[in-house]
Amino acid sequence: LFLSTFTLAVSAGAVLLLPFSIISNEILLSFPQNYYIQWLNGSLIHGLWNLASLFSNLCLFVLMPFAFFFLESEGFAGLKKGIRARILETLVMLILLALLILGIVWVASALIDNDAASMESLYDLWEFYLPYLYSCISLMGCLLLLLCTPVGLSRMFTVMGQLLVKPTILEDLDEQMYIITLEEEAIQRKLNGVSSTVEYQTVELERELEKVKSKKTNLERRKKASAWERNLVYPAVMILLLIETSISVLLVALNILYLLVDETAMPKGSGGPGIGNASLSTFGFVGAALEIILIFYLMVSSVVGFYSLRFFENFTPRKDDTTMTKIIGNCVSILVLSSALPVMSRTLGITRFDLLGDFGRFNWLGNFYIVLSYNLLFAIMTTLCLVRKFTSAVREELLKAIGLDKLHLSNNPRDSETKPSANGHQKTL
Repeated sequence: LFLSTFTLAVSAGAVLLLPFSIISNEILLSFPQNYYIQWLNGSLIHGLWNLASLFSNLCLFVLMPFAFFFLESEGFAGLKKGIRARILETLVMLILLALLILGIVWVASALIDNDAASMESLYDLWEFYLPYLYSCISLMGCLLLLLCTPVGLSRMFTVMGQLLVKPTILEDLDEQMYIITLEEEAIQRKLNGVSSTVEYQTVELERELEKVKSKKTNLERRKKASAWERNLVYPAVMILLLIETSISVLLVALNILYLLVDETAMPKGSGGPGIGNASLSTFGFVGAALEIILIFYLMVSSVVGFYSLRFFENFTPRKDDTTMTKIIGNCVSILVLSSALPVMSRTLGITRFDLLGDFGRFNWLGNFYIVLSYNLLFAIMTTLCLVRKFTSAVREELLKAIGLDKLHLSNNPRDSETKPSANGHQKTL
């Protein structure tokens, strides 16, 4: 649990380091001769980036595998059971795993690039092997972000809609409360009258009762909400999300144009003017603040999209119902996403900050075709997800008008839900 907490803290540090660097650059530009900020310099920020990369490598390749193997270990046969025996077995497993990975990379290097220089570089574990391995992990993280972020950007509207109180337009909340209360009482009477021997009926009725109670809680919350919260906060948040998403797509489109006409737009195109020498944004401090907001927005969207994918739905942690193995897996996933976020932000042109330390040593960042393809795929997938999100209601109505709604072409799980109408009858949506 301690190792997982430390890994999560490293993930938070990797996410916060890029906004901290952007803010530091703008502060140094605004107050170049101020005595009280002399400690804030390029050497400090460069060292922090190296530490973030070092701890990310440590957590990803040492601490988290150690935590997993320690959790599964029991000690070798013949040894006295206890903590020492489990630690010994875990260390042996880690050494064997390291040898296995080293052998796989060695064979792959011999098959792909069989020359003396590449083989000798494998001996230099610290300067070549670990950064190269971390570069591969970062590329996988960027590909995962490419899959998660567009889904999360469209999913954010649904998530915020569930957290906020929606406006009540042509709705009678009192009548809906009355109907849902009658439903709850009817299910409770059925539950009391069902024999305990009929277990499947009892479980089904308990599920229906939980759903009805959840709907009743939501109605009570909507009824207690003020008029400002209902009619102002929800539209303002939705408009803000739409603006942030549109700006993100626009910046990526502009970055694609920059890549086609200017070589310095590449993540490895220029070494950069350094910290405190020039502004990273065209609009100065306002542009830097917008970049920071977009970076945090992309991170939240990527996490939401990660847990919205079907493959990772069962991976979502739940209160008092999450195994330690699942906690370790979640920490590793968050670490990979957070470590790839600065690289993705620079690749997409969200920020012009040139990565410092080991984060900027990735070989694939200098490949024009990989960077251009990444930008194109991100822009296309985000646009398609948003179009699908905002046209789903129109598409459902068209399917109903044509008569194809019975073919169940929609993947929306809420299509089969019912909603009480104004006259008390149930209408199928």
